[in-house]
Amino acid sequence: MASELRKIGVSEDCELAVRIDDYLLPWDVKPPVVMLHGLAESGEAFRRWVPYFATHHLVVRPDLRGYGDSTPMQGDYVYRFAGLGDDIIRMLDAMKLDRVFLVGGKIGGTLAMHLTAKHPDRVIAVAAVGAPASLTSFNERAPTWRKQIREQGVEPWVRETTAGRLGSSLPPAALDWWIKLMSKTKASTLEAFLQMVPTVDVTGELPSIKRPTLVITTTGSGLGDVASVKAWQETIPGSKLEVLPGDSYHVAATDPDVCAQKVRAFFDRVAT
Repeated sequence: MASELRKIGVSEDCELAVRIDDYLLPWDVKPPVVMLHGLAESGEAFRRWVPYFATHHLVVRPDLRGYGDSTPMQGDYVYRFAGLGDDIIRMLDAMKLDRVFLVGGKIGGTLAMHLTAKHPDRVIAVAAVGAPASLTSFNERAPTWRKQIREQGVEPWVRETTAGRLGSSLPPAALDWWIKLMSKTKASTLEAFLQMVPTVDVTGELPSIKRPTLVITTTGSGLGDVASVKAWQETIPGSKLEVLPGDSYHVAATDPDVCAQKVRAFFDRVAT
């Protein structure tokens, strides 16, 4: 089948666009891998990851509610973080996927940890890559970002915030690709989503995660230093922390090859 884009209804007001990558041989199939993207992205954020998994796993890359080719949300839509998780469970049900590996970048990693805590029967193992456990520190940034997006549009906001997000390691062509990808997000979706962001905090759910968990961060992440990440990571029973050098907090984007190989090796180990 190779790759296809499928639309899956998850509620009366939303269809999720889901990229499905299938290069499987029927005698050598491992469980599916679901990849959850971050703020102002789409499933395309994991494009570089696909070759590391798609020869043995069905790879499922949904565009979260409002993003990418999914139904845009109006600015007055009230996002619920748990509702984003409900969308993913409904997607899995529609695709008849019982148990999956979960990968998430940025807030997608936060969502992946939430899903693992709340739906352990659906998750084999989880990898949270450059993901915060809490986003309450965005209570000042989020309103400023919303104002800038309303007044200037999405692309100027993306350009202004890219250095903090992606650090200093990527070449100009890569930065341009990410800016173009993120700038496709509808302003109305960001207006609504950014009102939810500062309310997100899964810290209290982490001790409930009973599935193998890999957390990846960088030495210079703007979402929290290594000590603070380690503090919440260690509340996840039996979890593993990988620290990569760099000043990006979106390490799934800046170091996709290294991260994908580490996650693939981790999933291979826990699945045996």
